[in-house]
Amino acid sequence: MPRGQQNTIVSAKGGFALWLVLLLVMLIGGAWQWQQGARIQTDILAMLPHLQQDKLTETALDTVEHKLANQVYIAVMAENDNQAIHAAQQLMASLQSQPQQPFRAIRSGADNQLEQLAKVYFEHRFSLLTQEQAHALDTDNWQALLATAQNQLYSAFGFANSQLLASDPLLLFPANLLALSPNSKLRRQQGVLLTDTDNGVAAIVMAKGRDSAFSPTAQQQQILALESAFSQVNQQYPQISFLKAGALFHAIAATESAKQEISKIGLISLLGIVLLVWLAFRSVMPLVAATLTLTTGVVFAFVATLSLFGELHLLTLVFGTSLIGVAIDYSFHFYCEKQTHPNDNASDTIKRIFPALTLALATSASAFIAIGFTPFPGMQQVAVFCAAGLIGAYLTLLLVFPLLGNHSLKHTQGLWFAQAYLNGLQRVFTPTKTVQKAVLMLLPVAVLVILFFGLSQLTANDDIRQLQQSPKAITSEENQLRQLLSGGTDNQFILVSSANEQDLLQTLEQLTPVLDAAIANNEITQAVSLSRFMPSIARQQHHYQLQQQLYQQHLPDIIDQMSLNNDIQPRLMSELNQANSVWLTPQTVLKHANDDLKTLWLGDVASNNNAQQFGAIVLLGGIHSLPSLIQRLDSHNGALGQVKVIDKVGDISTLMGQYRQLTFQLLLWVFALASVAFSVKYGIKLALAIVALPAFAVLLTLACLGLVGSSISLFHALAFILVLGIGIDYSLFFAEAKHTSHGVMMAIFMSACSTLLAFGLLALSQTHAIHFFGLTLLFGISFAFVLAPFISFFTRKSL
Repeated sequence: MPRGQQNTIVSAKGGFALWLVLLLVMLIGGAWQWQQGARIQTDILAMLPHLQQDKLTETALDTVEHKLANQVYIAVMAENDNQAIHAAQQLMASLQSQPQQPFRAIRSGADNQLEQLAKVYFEHRFSLLTQEQAHALDTDNWQALLATAQNQLYSAFGFANSQLLASDPLLLFPANLLALSPNSKLRRQQGVLLTDTDNGVAAIVMAKGRDSAFSPTAQQQQILALESAFSQVNQQYPQISFLKAGALFHAIAATESAKQEISKIGLISLLGIVLLVWLAFRSVMPLVAATLTLTTGVVFAFVATLSLFGELHLLTLVFGTSLIGVAIDYSFHFYCEKQTHPNDNASDTIKRIFPALTLALATSASAFIAIGFTPFPGMQQVAVFCAAGLIGAYLTLLLVFPLLGNHSLKHTQGLWFAQAYLNGLQRVFTPTKTVQKAVLMLLPVAVLVILFFGLSQLTANDDIRQLQQSPKAITSEENQLRQLLSGGTDNQFILVSSANEQDLLQTLEQLTPVLDAAIANNEITQAVSLSRFMPSIARQQHHYQLQQQLYQQHLPDIIDQMSLNNDIQPRLMSELNQANSVWLTPQTVLKHANDDLKTLWLGDVASNNNAQQFGAIVLLGGIHSLPSLIQRLDSHNGALGQVKVIDKVGDISTLMGQYRQLTFQLLLWVFALASVAFSVKYGIKLALAIVALPAFAVLLTLACLGLVGSSISLFHALAFILVLGIGIDYSLFFAEAKHTSHGVMMAIFMSACSTLLAFGLLALSQTHAIHFFGLTLLFGISFAFVLAPFISFFTRKSL
């Protein structure tokens, strides 16, 4: 054996050994990461960008998200009150007794909040009045309050008893308690919250998952617990039905959808690529080599992502299936080149394609890295996953193929379309007939027409709700339950802040009539504010003065009209005097309040400049017109102080729009920098052609998206980076073709097919963001493939 051939074999074996070591290190690293707690992340919120907010706003957002997170709402639909109460009680008992207890805080309504707070409020009754009571006393219309008290005294459903009358002869306190729960649709019996429906009664049950609703393990435990509890209730009450709402059910739908898409897209991609390789080479070895390349790429991708992020988002796997179509391109180029030059050994073949292959890796990896600069953690994972996968595939080609790629290949007609397309281009661009000349003249006109009409139809839509679309059955059921709860509460809320505690309480009081007007104008269905539970000291002082004046002037008349014993007067006046300057404070209320009420009070939160700042949250329910509400608040901004609507969905959507624009600017920079970089090797004319053709593919894709009515979002823009990067790869391989472009054309055709099988299939996704990403690449890669052979005109080589 010649010495040179022996050296080549030794070098090939050394490269293969190095590859085995690298692969083993990656596998050990991945196993170690998994043992350290690395996991699959299914929380859609984990993909979203982190907004830069002040400390108080961040605290408010965290508080609201924690309150709403993992909460499950169930409506027990029954024919009558007794049936609904017993079924709800059995449901709660069943959930509490489930193995592993996946739920906690299982309850109906707001626990016993009013019962716990009643004593506290009663001690401060002389400084508490409803709006109607205060107005009556302000206008010296105390007789109206007397008439109301007399009605209560003689009513079968009244609150009056001798002990209460002795301390509150006008029965002002019960009305204050009722004002704390203004929702008349909901009522409480035997500790169960009830509401009337068109067909009977619904009992409301709430539970909080112990673990995240986005954890696959927690999802399985919680849904099994719910199904078991429902089954137990239906065994005793077969006619009972249930409505469900909560993040759990959306998360389960998203997880199942992602799993199905990963399986479907990955399987179709692999089967398509297997068929593609077989048609091209009619040999098993290219399939083995391609599978080895892909497997190594996936291992590198998994380990790199887990090492940097500690977790792998489920949507990263969906996007990451596109790695199949890109990483495998390297083996295509190798075998197409080897088929074109059958006498070369594997090392010579690699040397022949090495310059273009390295440039292709650099441009593709750069495109993915560019995606990594977006503010979306999920997309950053996609960038790392795909870039690391490409590096793994590239190293496999360099280290493994010199040893395994020396088998001979039969020349096959295989993918005749590649040759047919080249021949067709030659006939069109070297016209010998009138028809061919007419086609050549009309083609630019047709392209310009498509560009004009398509680009003129483009619109933008940056709504983050495109990230996830839940099945209609889930959203419909949730909307029915929200109506039973009078709108429930939404993710948008109002943040009220002030420099001190009492100013904050006064601002909340001033905000109440503004929100009442918004409810009256159907801008929102309800607002949950602390102003009902925590009156400011200024309001308490005013209410105390009104009651003090009332009792000092009219107590004998009240006692007489209510037929009470005169002995209550000295004790009542003594209690009134003792209550002077003893005010109800937020700390007193919060000490006896439940978690729902405590959530609304942020208290003292140090701002970014360490200044003292107090904050409170007003929850909104049934939002019908958020812009109208914001406009209403802005019109009262001077009077209300620091009041603002916190809309994380809207803020993130706005941020997405900004990054969409920045991404398109990035495309222009990539175009310019690539032109400069390639001009060093190819000259300015060919460098501009290498970049201009994929850039033209981007324009054509934009036009097609406009024609099909697809609004442009950040995910379209991110896909365009890949269109430009992969399109440049295709141009580079044609620019590097020295003698003939037939082998290059076949390799690029296979590459485009495999990429379309992976990326293009993402257009089938039910998740809009993934669908948009895939649709853009479906158009973009197709145009990049069609335009790539035109580089041959600039290199002045024969087609």
